[in-house]
Amino acid sequence: MSFSNPVMTFEVNATAVVNMLSAIKTHSPKTRFYQASTSELFGGIDCPKTGYTLENKLHPRSPYGVAKLAAHWAVVNFREAYGLKCSSSLLFNHESERRGLDFISRKVTNGVARIKAGLDKNIVMGNLDAYRDWGYAPDYMKMVALMLEQEQPDDFVIATGKTHTVRDLVILAFNLAGIPNWEEYVLYDEAFMRPSEVPYLLGDASKAKEKLGWVPETSFEQLIELMLVADLKRYGL
Repeated sequence: MSFSNPVMTFEVNATAVVNMLSAIKTHSPKTRFYQASTSELFGGIDCPKTGYTLENKLHPRSPYGVAKLAAHWAVVNFREAYGLKCSSSLLFNHESERRGLDFISRKVTNGVARIKAGLDKNIVMGNLDAYRDWGYAPDYMKMVALMLEQEQPDDFVIATGKTHTVRDLVILAFNLAGIPNWEEYVLYDEAFMRPSEVPYLLGDASKAKEKLGWVPETSFEQLIELMLVADLKRYGL
């Protein structure tokens, strides 16, 4: 969506953050501010085998990623320049039963549930070969809370350290729903391909473990099952 509306993307994801930081600086310098940065900052290029850390080059490949990069560096700048207690984390994909339908994980689990309920015959997809590091949102929010509790603000990567393809996600969801031959239900539409793709994302959250003792608790398989079960229940299954 950011490719079709880059100006709004910058207003929401960059300008708004600078406005909030400026207000904190002027009116409430003791406020603790958290910025949800994104794995999209890395761009999926030259990913280390152990995953991205804060030391890796940032190369966003969408207007959303570029806007988020501006916000990320704004947090660093306001912290260094004015001593504000503002932190950011580069969150890799974090999903849950409440994920919006325009995100790929929920698009798949909801789509499979609708097929199971006899409401749809297909799911229309784009790139099945993109790799993502998917985690459970409540696990990640525990880490965010830990960050905000620290007296010294800092930035972190939040990730599971495991990556899967979109195809893996699709196959798992159909298998969990007991629907064989997933290929019969998945259609391809080039409209869902990005002008510049982020091919491979894998995060290294070792800093979070070493400094704050955080580790993810929910596996990829458990995550997709949680989401699928919730969607099946929505359709009375």
